[in-house]
Amino acid sequence: MWQVTCWIYRYFATLDLAFVLDESKLQEVDSLWKEFETPEKANKVVKLKHFEKFQDTTEALAAATAMTEGKMGKSLKKVLKKVVAKEAHEQLAISDAKLGGVIKEKLNLSCVHSPAVAELMRGIRTQMESLITGLPPREISAMSLGLAHSLSRYKLKFSPDKVDTMIVQAISLLDDLDKELNNYIMRCREWYGWHFPEVGKIITDNLAYCKSVRKIGARTNVATTDLSEHLPEEVEAEVKLAAEISMGTEVSEEDIGNIMHLCDQVIEITEYRTQLYDYLKNRMMAIAPNLTVMVGELVGARLISHAGSLLNLAKHPASTVQILGAEKALFRALKTRRDTPKYGLIYHASLVGQTSAKNKGKISRMLAAKASLAIRYDALGEDTNAEMGVENRAKLEARLRHLEEKGIRRISGTGKAMAKSDKYQHKSDVKVYDPSGDSTLPSVSKKRKFEEVEEEEVATPVTVKTKKPKKEPVEEPEASTAAEETPKKKKKKSKKAEEEAMDVKEEEATVSPTEESSKKKKKKKKVKEEEGD
Repeated sequence: MWQVTCWIYRYFATLDLAFVLDESKLQEVDSLWKEFETPEKANKVVKLKHFEKFQDTTEALAAATAMTEGKMGKSLKKVLKKVVAKEAHEQLAISDAKLGGVIKEKLNLSCVHSPAVAELMRGIRTQMESLITGLPPREISAMSLGLAHSLSRYKLKFSPDKVDTMIVQAISLLDDLDKELNNYIMRCREWYGWHFPEVGKIITDNLAYCKSVRKIGARTNVATTDLSEHLPEEVEAEVKLAAEISMGTEVSEEDIGNIMHLCDQVIEITEYRTQLYDYLKNRMMAIAPNLTVMVGELVGARLISHAGSLLNLAKHPASTVQILGAEKALFRALKTRRDTPKYGLIYHASLVGQTSAKNKGKISRMLAAKASLAIRYDALGEDTNAEMGVENRAKLEARLRHLEEKGIRRISGTGKAMAKSDKYQHKSDVKVYDPSGDSTLPSVSKKRKFEEVEEEEVATPVTVKTKKPKKEPVEEPEASTAAEETPKKKKKKSKKAEEEAMDVKEEEATVSPTEESSKKKKKKKKVKEEEGD
């Protein structure tokens, strides 16, 4: 007979032990659910052995979390030692195999885990109200709901101190207060400027200006008013001097009263903004300490607000964190096929702000990579310290110093010398195609080719025959003798023409350009005369 340990505290705040009365039913796994259709059938299969109720939800949560992690809680250990150890020869049916291994190791009890046991556990849960007597259904549902909420909070690592919704609301309100303060201060300066315009240029700080106006009131009261609480001595003396020669118009007491009321509003909003900023700083250090160290409270809060929550921000890659807040510029650049933005909200971080213009892109990329790690550590980690953020910020500051000092070291050599980079000069060389590689025939030497080309260029325009001396007319002999002489004359003429051509080439090699032109003309005349003959 099996002894079943039913882990009811996964759903209810109880711990039960039951005996299996009929083991033959467990062999039919597919039809086992039919044995638990009614409470009567369920009582025939299993019988309650021991029932123990948890004292409160905290104890039930501790036992449930220990079971989910595969550990044996204190209450379970106590019950097993008290009840099950007495009947050690029986087998213990376990719904979690990992927990069964722990029980077997610590208490030396034989445990069973199989599909039949899983189906048996399912049947027991369906008929829990009938198997356990003395517990009303309403109380069981209340206990199960409370334990389910506590367990889900534990699984999600939920804590009231880590609610990022407060950060989203606080940073939104801070931005709204800044806008309202700017509008109020501009209105106050313009309104009081009609009465005392000089004081607006002397007192540049907005809060000090409103406090001074609140204390002065009408311009005529400046001489008798002590402004040392709000202004330095030099500025106070300058204000009193300007009041004597002011060009402002006269206003009524009612106007001054409204202006002073507006100043009160500016002072109150400024004080509340300071208080809200301190609250936001504390919340950021509690929820995202590493991100706060990396980029600051305001930038970190704006990143969380833009993403919606810290968990959503942790899902973004570093490239998205880098340009978060510059979505319009990104899509406009993609549409017009121009350069995409290098930074978004992260541009306002102190590390990016203290960098020169040419290195802002590099630093923002490195800062986004480290910040994304810090965000995931804050959102999903269990520690609440800022050691990782401090370490990564130190690395970024060291890298920033190297970039600013042009400290790019050489890989080879001593590593201490600075890398030398020559100024880039664009050299546009026009390359000519070389056709020598196109032919597979044996190539002739270049020198010989150039000589042949020069000889052809010189020889082509000046191919002129020398003037032949005129022969006296000879009486024609008989037909038979004339026929014999014609081949001999042709041979002699061809030999003479070759000798004359060789003489012409030798003369052309030594003749100047002017002589060449005169010779060409003479040769043309000779050619014409020969053709005429």
